[in-house]
Amino acid sequence: MAITQAAPININTADVDTIMENLTNIGPVKATAIVEYREQNGPFKRAEDLLAVKGIGEKTLEANRDNIIIDEIVENAEVIDNSEDSTTEK
Repeated sequence: MAITQAAPININTADVDTIMENLTNIGPVKATAIVEYREQNGPFKRAEDLLAVKGIGEKTLEANRDNIIIDEIVENAEVIDNSEDSTTEK
């Protein structure tokens, strides 16, 4: 059996396999539940939101907290560049 090193993952973008490979005590059922919950309810805002997923409890959350990254997916975001602000010109 190969031992893999767990790496922090973005829980809002990770697929089932990535979740299973990088989080402790997360098998295919829990990993699928995480992905399905995210698809139905939108991105996780904080690690504690995983507690709403069936099968994820406090112990599982605490065992994985250091490997969970929460980044919201921003779709159609507009970047505003204020680097040439006219109020700073003389």
